Amino acid sequence: MSYLASATKAAHTAGQLLRDNFHTPKDVDAATHHDIKLALDRESQDLITDLLLKEYPSHAIYGEEGLAGDQSSPFHWIVDPIDGTVNFFYAIPHFCVSIALRKDEEFIAGVIHDPMVNETWSVEVGSAPKLGNLPCRVSDRTKLEEAIIFIGFGKDEKSLEIGLPRFKRASLKVRKMRMMGSAALGMAYVACGRLDAYVESRISLWDIAAGKLLVEQAGGKVELTPHPDNPEIYAIVATNGKIPIEDIL
Repeated sequence: MSYLASATKAAHTAGQLLRDNFHTPKDVDAATHHDIKLALDRESQDLITDLLLKEYPSHAIYGEEGLAGDQSSPFHWIVDPIDGTVNFFYAIPHFCVSIALRKDEEFIAGVIHDPMVNETWSVEVGSAPKLGNLPCRVSDRTKLEEAIIFIGFGKDEKSLEIGLPRFKRASLKVRKMRMMGSAALGMAYVACGRLDAYVESRISLWDIAAGKLLVEQAGGKVELTPHPDNPEIYAIVATNGKIPIEDIL
């Protein structure tokens, strides 16, 4: 089985678990003012981990819910078992499973699966990405006034200082703004032309690993700026590569 096929199988299996539990009461492992961790986050990642390490026992898992496997391996599966946990908890059907494979420092495969809409984006380095069985491509829009943009920002003071003025500038220039609650789906939507850009001042690697490869292979551009205190936290600007995004940053 190819790396991409393995990732797709794992994402679909985890997605079925989430879909089966969408309308059930959720066990909360931890709750903060702005976030929630569910037992299903762990269960979903454990399921993905078991499937991937069974096929690739020498590989490593780097996930939102922890590490597994041989962390010295050049192959790291980067996993977000539920991207959009708060949406999932509140029964908002906009969340996904995101799985990427990184060899050394290069992303070589990625899958984003939306179990509620039953859409799957998949990509391998050097190949056109797909939405289901069809090739997908970023939009051809070149004007901000025609663009739909997803701008997100964290709840800490620094993120708000950057994000709120940026959101205001963008709102005055673009056709519509969206804040959707899933970074991975935001990037998948850029990759297939539904959105023209996704911008976030503070995001974790597992949220955007698969999406980065998707957007780039779909003809878009992704700029990542590592956080000075944590190399796995980034500011991100992902676009179709055509709109003048610098006018609103």
